Amino acid sequence: MNARWSARIAAALGAVALAVPLTAVPASAVGTVAPAPAPAPASAPLANLDHLDFLLGEATPPADVAGHTTYRLDEEPTLLAPWTYADARDGGAFERVGGGPLDPATGDWGQGAYNADDNTRAAVVYLRHWKQTGDADSRHKAYELLRTVAYHQTTDGPSAGNVVLWMQPDGDLNPSAEPVELPDPSDSGPSYWTARTVWALGEGYAAFVDDDPDFAAFLKDRLALSRGAIERDVLSKYGQWSEADGKRVPAWLIVDGADASAEAVLGLTAAVRAGDESSATAARQLAEGVAAMASGNTREWPYGAILPWAQSPAMWHAWGSQMPAALAEAGDLFGDDTLVAPAITDATSFTTTLMTAGGPDNGWFPSPTDRVQIAYGADSRVQSLFALADTTGSSVFAELAGMQAAWFFGANHAGARMYDPATGVTFDGLQPDGTVNRNSGAESTIHGLLTALALDAHPEVAARAMALTSVESRVGLSFIEAEDATRTDGTISTPTSWTGESSWSGGALTLTAKQSATWDLGPSDARRWIEPVVFAAPGATSQSTWRGAGVLKVEGPAQGISPTPGALLPHGLKAAVNGSDVRVTVQRGELVLDGLLVRPWISRLVLGGEARSELVHSSAIAPQRTTIGADGVSTNVKVYDASGSLVRTTSASGVVTVVIPAGGVAIAEG
Repeated sequence: MNARWSARIAAALGAVALAVPLTAVPASAVGTVAPAPAPAPASAPLANLDHLDFLLGEATPPADVAGHTTYRLDEEPTLLAPWTYADARDGGAFERVGGGPLDPATGDWGQGAYNADDNTRAAVVYLRHWKQTGDADSRHKAYELLRTVAYHQTTDGPSAGNVVLWMQPDGDLNPSAEPVELPDPSDSGPSYWTARTVWALGEGYAAFVDDDPDFAAFLKDRLALSRGAIERDVLSKYGQWSEADGKRVPAWLIVDGADASAEAVLGLTAAVRAGDESSATAARQLAEGVAAMASGNTREWPYGAILPWAQSPAMWHAWGSQMPAALAEAGDLFGDDTLVAPAITDATSFTTTLMTAGGPDNGWFPSPTDRVQIAYGADSRVQSLFALADTTGSSVFAELAGMQAAWFFGANHAGARMYDPATGVTFDGLQPDGTVNRNSGAESTIHGLLTALALDAHPEVAARAMALTSVESRVGLSFIEAEDATRTDGTISTPTSWTGESSWSGGALTLTAKQSATWDLGPSDARRWIEPVVFAAPGATSQSTWRGAGVLKVEGPAQGISPTPGALLPHGLKAAVNGSDVRVTVQRGELVLDGLLVRPWISRLVLGGEARSELVHSSAIAPQRTTIGADGVSTNVKVYDASGSLVRTTSASGVVTVVIPAGGVAIAEG
């Protein structure tokens, strides 16, 4: 554990005497029951590379392709790469498939068989597996995949350092794929695949620097090539700021993305730790840009999340959300608490909100619009929590990582096992209705394995994650459609869903002066925050009164760099609602509503199976008394404040009464 964070946590533990105590029902149970036994560590590793091995194919590119070569290409002309997709077939078999339509005459796909996004991340899997286990086959495949990663780089000309995304089965690069992806050609500007190339090359250099100095020197040179492209096209704007829908945002993120930039930071920090000081400045500058995308607070949307896209303050998505992981790594490397702090808030406030609301949804735009869940999203949350656990030493992040990782083993809304350690298969997705997409392409396989590797590195967490195989109960953020008002004299319309920067959840309800609407919130044993999701055109204003919750004034922000004028954003009300309904009356202007985000002061997630874990999170502005645990179950209970510092811990049997600090978390494990 980093010494600075160790001291900080020790100081927090020294203040335990000031904390409000735990009590139990019955009180005599406190301290008289043996601590709940932890699940036994898994006897076999969870990471099974069989399916990823199956996805690997070989390609021999043409000789002397201008701007593209790699390490020892003349001596070793064949490249290794994973097929992009794998469609499920009868009997548990899979067929490897490329992207886009297949031309039977040429064998080419509209996009290609292989792509740099998957090549880079597959390399990371084999690198981490090799370094954790010493497996020689994984070392060899990591070496081969890194050679392929380098071949995708453009080595000269105005696009030097950028990356061609797609490759056909025979090794031909396809710079302009069908359907089109931007930038087009794919090496004509900054991209996610350039960021992921930096990730793979950075981790590759760190892994090979002592094992194969010649290859490591090549990787360092190629890392410098793509880092140079980022410095040229992105970091040349370091310190400059833009505005998007009235929000100040950094202008020096890769494709305006904190998500893409975070994955580059993972590679750059790995390289710096291994001795590549030339990558330090880029790592720090990108990390500063990522940290600047932290938004909201414990009370208001997006609840402290680090948002992924500078062009939209109305968007968060689970896939690629490794921003907290990157900040934890960079903050630890540079000894900078200001980088780690937003990652902690993302975990204790937003991630707990996400988990209690339903899990790693593909998209909150800003309401939970896209509730498909995929391995890339779940793994991104797991990686971020483990990075914080390793950086801060706080047990809350490891405990949350275990609960989030349990998604792969059945603790999801379908009760479906999404990763199978016996085969290495990770299914491609989980639909909102519980239907499982049983294909298993490269991206899903890779991120299932990255979580498995992280669990193998934390065996006690792994044992608990595997023992949590169902969702027993969940109480958290919900969304009420505006058009579902029980009473209104407003006008309902159906706007086009995607605005270019956000998404309408359903219909829109427009209220003008003196019009009103009432919604049924349903029963609750706790107060609730209500956040109307309002669309406002630039300069448009409205004022409305929300019964018991205060006056809401909305003014549409200037467009700035956002793709379209007008903003669809949640707006926090001044007071929490204590009843079962809410009523709004408009005083002036036009109030255009998508719906209401409803967030209880106390949110809760209970996972079961061979073990039991319960998460309770408070979004209240003052300490809250609540209960945790279950009758007849021996549990270890820990209470943490909003910074992740441990406030109190105890062992008890049955239901325990706890007081959770404002924005804090309690976790019971039994």
